[in-house]
Amino acid sequence: MNIELIEPNLKNFVKSLRDIGYTYEVAIADIIDNSITANAKNIKIFTMTEPEMILSLSDDGDGMDKNELVEAMRIATKDPDDERGKKDLGRFGLGLKTASFSQCTKLTVISKKNGEINARKWDLDYISKMNKWLLLTIDQEEYEKIPIFNELNNIDSGTIVYWENIDKYDKHTYSHEIYKLKEHLALVFHRFLDSKESPFDFIKIYLNNDRIISFNPFNVENTNTQEFSVENIYYNGKKNSITPYILPHFSKLSQIEYEKYGTDEGYVKTQGFYLYREKRLLIYGTWWGLNKINEVHKMVRIKIDISNDQDRFWGIDLKKSTAKPIKEIKEQLKNIIKVATEKGSRLYTGRGKKISEPSTIRFWDLKREDNKIKFIINKANPIYEKVLEKFEDKKLLEGYLKNLESFLPLDAILSEMLNNPKEIERSSDITESELNIILQNILSNKWNKEQVENLVKLEVFKNKEEIINEIKKQL
Repeated sequence: MNIELIEPNLKNFVKSLRDIGYTYEVAIADIIDNSITANAKNIKIFTMTEPEMILSLSDDGDGMDKNELVEAMRIATKDPDDERGKKDLGRFGLGLKTASFSQCTKLTVISKKNGEINARKWDLDYISKMNKWLLLTIDQEEYEKIPIFNELNNIDSGTIVYWENIDKYDKHTYSHEIYKLKEHLALVFHRFLDSKESPFDFIKIYLNNDRIISFNPFNVENTNTQEFSVENIYYNGKKNSITPYILPHFSKLSQIEYEKYGTDEGYVKTQGFYLYREKRLLIYGTWWGLNKINEVHKMVRIKIDISNDQDRFWGIDLKKSTAKPIKEIKEQLKNIIKVATEKGSRLYTGRGKKISEPSTIRFWDLKREDNKIKFIINKANPIYEKVLEKFEDKKLLEGYLKNLESFLPLDAILSEMLNNPKEIERSSDITESELNIILQNILSNKWNKEQVENLVKLEVFKNKEEIINEIKKQL
């Protein structure tokens, strides 16, 4: 048997390595994972576009000596099957490199430990040219020019990650990436950024000198949020803690609060599971095929806490942005989904029943027939009965109203309810003078007792005591 050593074409390999699929905010979150694993308490990010687009991230963690730094720069420095420390948020030993290479072609890491500073650099253009993984050592004069390098002078230990030649973004739209980054970090690391939730692991993250405030997606500060008891499920002897939440109906929220917890993605897209590994949010806004994305379930969010030794059971990918739990775990989640979504649906189905509330006569009815739902004009409305009675061409009127029912703009209504529910005007547009015209019409016509009793139940007269009393005088 002949054996041949076939060296990879690094120029092509580097291109593939850069195209794994990281977004800007996901890549930076991956770098922050290393800082948290290194026991950092303060993480500072600085980025600018002029004279060139660069990013620096510093922390006050444990730092690395020369040998540790070289090992950290190695591709796939860890065995993913090795047992990890409880605070270790990585797995493959690839995050620093793959996340950085996805955004830039030059990665420099400077680290301080035991009073000694060491620096190493990957230059992908140089690697491609030499066709070898040649790690560069940079001297003090070069690394002291790096933005926020002075951060290391003020601490006993720490690390700086420096990106040069960030080539994925237009300078004119880069500010949008910064906005998304801020929102992403506030969510992904919210349990570390909240001192009440993580008194021992509490950290501070700064982005261009602005401190990032935690964003808890379960809106636990609102007393109308429903929090279920924790339920534990087990697989292979490992515990997974599940806590369902039902967010408040928008009628219980201010406009600002409603928009804040809906996020830019909206409530429908952010319903479902929120998977945390050692308090770090990995995946959110998915049902993993166990439940359909549904308007009436949009306030249901289910928190899952897992340990960092279960990645293979949950199918967590390299970027920590997708997961595919195994069948046995999915089966255990089904009953939790059923209970949570049933209770979550009541926020909307309970309100929907009011359309047929016996104490109020509505202008519309909800008709259920053959597993289908249709909104129809309420023909038991006394005003409808009178109009039909006096209208000469009854077939024309009924035909018009039937078309009105058939072409109700449900798509537009649903879209606005999803995206702008607080802006929808629910009060009647009928003015007092128009109501008085209706009243005079009623008083000038003969209405029997049943018709008058039904009139005062019309939703248009709700809270109109003076008009109701005038109508009742006909009894």
